[in-house]
Amino acid sequence: MHPALAVIFLTLFSGGGFGIMALTAIINDFQIDGGLNPLQTMIAVILSLVFVSIGMLSSTAHLANPKNAWRAFTRWRTSWLAREGVFAVLYYPFAFAYLIWVFFTAGTQDTVGLILANLAGLIGLITIFCQGMIYAVLRTIRQWNTALVPANFYVMGLAIGATILAAERMIMGAPAPTLVGIALGLLVAAAVMKGIYYFWISRPNGPTIRTATGFNRFTVRILEQGHTFGTFLTEEFGHTLPSAKARNIKFMMYIFAFIIPVAALVIGILTAQMAFPWIAVISVVFGIGVERWLFFVEAQHVINLYHGRQQC
Repeated sequence: MHPALAVIFLTLFSGGGFGIMALTAIINDFQIDGGLNPLQTMIAVILSLVFVSIGMLSSTAHLANPKNAWRAFTRWRTSWLAREGVFAVLYYPFAFAYLIWVFFTAGTQDTVGLILANLAGLIGLITIFCQGMIYAVLRTIRQWNTALVPANFYVMGLAIGATILAAERMIMGAPAPTLVGIALGLLVAAAVMKGIYYFWISRPNGPTIRTATGFNRFTVRILEQGHTFGTFLTEEFGHTLPSAKARNIKFMMYIFAFIIPVAALVIGILTAQMAFPWIAVISVVFGIGVERWLFFVEAQHVINLYHGRQQC
């Protein structure tokens, strides 16, 4: 498919922002590495709100008529897109309330603060699930029609969040051995999950022109594609990437999304050099941004079967 930059930013930044909030709640719940102090907590919540806002605002650029964006919220009973919008909007009051509470109570770990943090984190995780299900329910695109999609959205959003929180602690001079360990574990899990996904989509199965037309016992050939030049369907849903180029980009993605952040976090905690946490954050955001671009560009809509592409 055509990889729209607006949707790439939506899934990348909103997933990372919700991941930051969910992990902030968990860290303060269980006092991991002593928990986040008030300043660290406020910075984490602000970063979460900024990331989510970048994602949500980017999504409006993908709309044909942004003025009608409100209509997307009305189909929440049947549409995962509407559910994503509802929960994303619902996230803001709880996140802002927690931010204000931390500011005025100096981060006291009381019941109200923990409830606000956990509600914001839970709503964020629900939103990531809705976001993944938007793609996972599409039977017309084999590469998306799998539970691996929301699972990957989850682990990558949390990996971004954990990397940013670990880097924040290291930059501010606070001990973070457990938090760095969590970030490393999530980065490794994300790399493994993505490898499983790539293995799954590489299998030569899925719809064919025979199954699409219902003539399973006969040989089917497309005699007339109905057009001479490109159409909206071929431009929007027929975007392809040569396999050799795809392999090279995936190799680069793994380096930036997983290998460099892991190495930078380890070196940073061993040497206490402030440059390495920054490298980890920039690299993981860029690398998972490349992963998200590949997620869209490698998706092949079943409509391509009617334009001569026999395997989709």
